[in-house]
Formats: sequence, structure tokens, C-alpha cells
Amino acid sequence: MEILLVLGVVIAAGFVLFSLARGLFYFSQGHRAQVDGTAHENQVMQNRMMMARVKWQAITIILLVLIGVFAAGS
Repeated sequence: MEILLVLGVVIAAGFVLFSLARGLFYFSQGHRAQVDGTAHENQVMQNRMMMARVKWQAITIILLVLIGVFAAGS
């Protein structure tokens, strides 16, 4: 069971990193989006990536707490 939780933490942390990288990419494209007239879409994607990052961080923390609970119980 703990192996599955650790694997879940690694996968969830990978999703955190992925959404962070995508959010930074959209953030870096802000000036180009302003020039192209797609600033609103760019901001929407930045917000989506921020919410995805927060969601995956919460899942990762919950999995880490579960690992701690199982470790304390054994």
C-alpha cells in the first residue's frame, strides 16, 4: 500500500511540475499575446495552469499525509 502511495506522490509531483512549467510558459508569452491581441486567452490559460498546480499540490500533500499516517500506525 505504501508503495502505491509513494508512486502516487511521484506522479502527482510530476503533474505539479508540468502545470508549473506550462504556467510559466504562458506567463513568458504575455507580451507576445498582448501584441497579437490574444491577451485574454493567455491570461485564462495562466489561471487554469495555476489552478491545476494548486489542485495537484493539494493531492500531493494529502498523499504525503496518508503515508505519514500509515507509517505511524505500523
